[in-house]
Amino acid sequence: MKQRLLTPGPTPVPEETLLELARPVHYHRTPEMRQLLSEVVEDLQYVFQTRNPVLVLTSSGTGGLEAAVANCLPPGSKAICLIAGRFGERWRSICKAFGIEPVAVTVPYGQSVQPEQLARALQQHPDAQAVCATLSETSTGAAHDIAAFGRLVAATPALLFVDAISGLVAMECRTDDWHIDVCVTGSQKALMLPPGLAFMSVSDKSWKQIDKNPTPRAYYFDLKKARASLQTGDTPYTSAHTLVRALKVSLKKIRSEGIEKLWTRQARVAAAARAGFQTLGLELFPSQPADGLTVVKVPPEIDGTALLGKLEKQYGLKLAGGQDQLKGKIIRLGHMGYIDQFDVLAGLAGVELVLHEMGYPLEPGRGVAAAQQVLAQSGAR
Repeated sequence: MKQRLLTPGPTPVPEETLLELARPVHYHRTPEMRQLLSEVVEDLQYVFQTRNPVLVLTSSGTGGLEAAVANCLPPGSKAICLIAGRFGERWRSICKAFGIEPVAVTVPYGQSVQPEQLARALQQHPDAQAVCATLSETSTGAAHDIAAFGRLVAATPALLFVDAISGLVAMECRTDDWHIDVCVTGSQKALMLPPGLAFMSVSDKSWKQIDKNPTPRAYYFDLKKARASLQTGDTPYTSAHTLVRALKVSLKKIRSEGIEKLWTRQARVAAAARAGFQTLGLELFPSQPADGLTVVKVPPEIDGTALLGKLEKQYGLKLAGGQDQLKGKIIRLGHMGYIDQFDVLAGLAGVELVLHEMGYPLEPGRGVAAAQQVLAQSGAR
């Protein structure tokens, strides 16, 4: 039975990228590796839509979030944390760990923080030195209007930090045009690579704040060291350089399609997934869905954990469930990176079959047909 990984991270890796990973390990301090890293950074700038150099860290995406807080914010300062799920909560936890006072702007899971809520928080806390947001809240599938957030924050001395780990490439994100000061993503989502690398775009506004801090608050995640090394095409410590080499392959796939065409394709597949689930009578969980994943509520009479178990055991389909208080209550279907429209159709078909087996009233094939209608009308290829 073929196994299909349809989670919102890690995601499948293209065959040509996997073959690059199968090559012998090479030494990392060479002119060839410096040239390779420089080329990868240039392609990352295109993906991030930024003129700023992109730092490459050997860590998960959370390492990039920690680096943003540790390098940009002095102890005792204040950060506004926009919380719509587990990863908004992670921003708050990181701030607390570094002695930053978090000001929480919180909405219920499934909702998205609205620009007017941020505007009020900025008025009430003019001394805030940062705003921490998520482009795509992976735990709930909710999207945020980062462009609107950027316009608000740009008019203040505060910095805008964005967790774009499950959003970058999967949906529109224009780092410079949207005034994002630190934008962070990870390798294992839409960049089509195994876990192990984090990437950070850092604005001039952020560097001015970083350079004001006389004593580094990090050793491994010291961004000044990373910037200095990058100027010579290197990293301050041993990087996961085999992943960097493989990343070049995945980035070339992205560039060959074109980022805006890719955003359009991702939105089309997301619309098809939503139509398929809704035709089955399943309710979307987020009020403002992101394009990298579709999240729906499990019917009350269905055991969500058992549903996911049957999908994997009987059909080789690995979808994700909810976390913490959402465990067993939602299912999350990823459709970013190397997951294409036919993978999504397979996922929908599997959900239909398992729901039918579990006694949920539906006509098998209706959800898949609804998704196909969306794809056919939009000219998917």
